[in-house]
Amino acid sequence: MVKNKDISFMQLALEQARLAGQANEVPVGAVVELDGKVIGTGYNLNRSTNDPSAHAEIIALRAAAQSIGNYRLEGANLYVSLEPCVMCAGAILHARIGRLVYATPDERWGAAGSVANVLQSPLLNHRCEITSGVLKQQAASLLTEFFSARRNSRQQ
Repeated sequence: MVKNKDISFMQLALEQARLAGQANEVPVGAVVELDGKVIGTGYNLNRSTNDPSAHAEIIALRAAAQSIGNYRLEGANLYVSLEPCVMCAGAILHARIGRLVYATPDERWGAAGSVANVLQSPLLNHRCEITSGVLKQQAASLLTEFFSARRNSRQQ
């Protein structure tokens, strides 16, 4: 169920995604919220850092853990512009995020329901509530425009 604060925090995640795009990274952004306050933000940095783990979610989770001085982020919500992959889903579970809110699905890599649902697996000891589709069109447009521009630049 979409909550009133979901739109505000997703707008912040989309701002992070725009920063990624400006840095020539795939435009994905993430925000960790706890008790109505942002405790961590991040955007994709894979290409610029040559780090396959530098996804927006991982960057935001690291910042949030540093912010509160604990790797367990119980009670926190994670807002992401794109459905997390399996790696990020694992980190979300390890951090004990209570709720994931994502904008647009990832039909190739999504691990919150599109390809797999790691976050709600009965095989694991923690599960995460999932809300999808918040500001879906805006997030999808950022991705479409980014990849379109990349294809056009290769053709020229």
